[in-house]
Amino acid sequence: MAGLGKAARGKRRWIGVRFSSQAESREACEKILGRLLEGLHWRLYDHYIEPDGSVGAIVKVPLNDCEAATSRINSDEGCRTITRSGKIKLVRERLGIGKKGLT
Repeated sequence: MAGLGKAARGKRRWIGVRFSSQAESREACEKILGRLLEGLHWRLYDHYIEPDGSVGAIVKVPLNDCEAATSRINSDEGCRTITRSGKIKLVRERLGIGKKGLT
């Protein structure tokens, strides 16, 4: 049986997020995002540690929830959004990361 076609899957946005060093583990990032994005559909895809000690992540949200997710993330003083796009590849390029080195 064939899967859903591209148009039927629904549009999404990938959001690049930077955390303070309090969220060094993937689980800690998921806990913070779970609190901030409660009631929205989201998924943590990438988690990485920057050379300066800050922590970055890429979160997938539906297009309809993108504005709400961005404002909720930016409302917390411990994290902020860096970039967002409809393509994860573009977000990774803008953040200067590749698939290697992710946790």
